[in-house]
Amino acid sequence: MTLREIINQDVKNAMKAKETKKRDALRLLTSAFKQIEVDERKELNDEDIIKIIQKQVKSRNDSITQYKEAGRDDLVQVELDEISFYMPYLPAQLSNDELSSAIKEIITKVGATSMKDMGKVMGTASKELSGKADGKRINECVKTLLS
Repeated sequence: MTLREIINQDVKNAMKAKETKKRDALRLLTSAFKQIEVDERKELNDEDIIKIIQKQVKSRNDSITQYKEAGRDDLVQVELDEISFYMPYLPAQLSNDELSSAIKEIITKVGATSMKDMGKVMGTASKELSGKADGKRINECVKTLLS
């Protein structure tokens, strides 16, 4: 069963269980899938779907930051709920220790020695750790290890 089929089935289950928040959040996700398919005229695979979900989670996190600054705790909770509905569809995230050791291996592999080599490390790390760690976390870890 593909990831998209799983999400569609979860939308149906949420409708049957009258879980309106979950239903609405997952419908937003499926509409994002359809929008990409129409715009790019391609069939989405599981990897594409994961990237879209990650983009949606990142967008929600950005909104949370802005809502907190504006003192809108009610809207912060709405965004947190949506993130909680999206997270089960994403691959497990690396812990900080796992991320650090993976980036150390990449640094050794590309022969990086200083901050000047950050671009080489980031390029390789972004490809190898895609879906397993957020780009922001990867960037911070690379900076820490190279400095």
